[in-house]
Amino acid sequence: MKRREFITLLGGAAAWPLAARAQQPALPLVGLLRSTTAAPFTRLVAELQRGLSEEGFVEGRNVTIEQRWADNQPDRLPDLAADLVRRKAAVIVCNSPAVVARAAGPTVPIVFVVGDDPVKMGLVGSLSRPEGNLTGVTFFGGSLLGAKRLALLHELVPKISVVAVLLDPDTIFEIELVETAARALGLQIVPVKLASERDLDAAFDRIVATGAGALLFGGGPVLRGQLHQIVALAARHALPTIYELRDYVEAGGLISYAASFPAAYRQAGVYAGRILKGAKPSELPVLQPTKFEMAINLKTAKALGLTVPQTLLVAADEVIE
Repeated sequence: MKRREFITLLGGAAAWPLAARAQQPALPLVGLLRSTTAAPFTRLVAELQRGLSEEGFVEGRNVTIEQRWADNQPDRLPDLAADLVRRKAAVIVCNSPAVVARAAGPTVPIVFVVGDDPVKMGLVGSLSRPEGNLTGVTFFGGSLLGAKRLALLHELVPKISVVAVLLDPDTIFEIELVETAARALGLQIVPVKLASERDLDAAFDRIVATGAGALLFGGGPVLRGQLHQIVALAARHALPTIYELRDYVEAGGLISYAASFPAAYRQAGVYAGRILKGAKPSELPVLQPTKFEMAINLKTAKALGLTVPQTLLVAADEVIE
């Protein structure tokens, strides 16, 4: 064989793998669309990946995950969703404001993770038969657990008479349920709604001005994006505060009671994986939490001059010394 023919043959052989790779089909794409900033929620991404892996999908091997974060600017959601649609996302996992925006259109399968009743939000007709292109997970935070959180807060700080409720501008919170529970406990509720993420310091000033002796954190995407600042402000104003997520207690907050937020995203990953396998959202009932967790930070309680009742210590799933 002539030298030139040998080099040509060798060069052609080297190009075969490249050509084969070019002909391989693109990996299915899962979009993650959230209205918040990314930094406080890296654990949610890991749980989404974990759920996908339980269905046999590993990022980089047989699935691609594209993340889009609106940085607490809801008006960006339609463009971010449209970008995922242009990239032919096979399914999009959304938080509450993102799915309410309905930015992805009526055909792309959507798996939502919300903290309130998705039926009352108008996302699905029923939990067992969601219909349409939406299904997901509700961890029933916000108002649906507000009455229980208020009772726990009253048990921890029995001398309070006024409780402020800090409300997110982008979430549904049925304050009437909390007010009903408050009347039974002899408490007065003062709602304080955040105007924007830049309003946090002013909101705490308003809370202090009401004479509130404790704070019930209403939750929501904007407030969750300010986790460390909220915990710091509660400490600065010596406000005993009950939160919806354990993350706040780990960051120095007093007490939390909720279903597991990360577990909701793991389940969203499972549902996304099933949709990639061919399931339709209408075949997957909206899931509700079955286990609730309470966490207490004893160091914070001591700083606030509080003695945690033994009943709460025994009931707590996590006690941070």
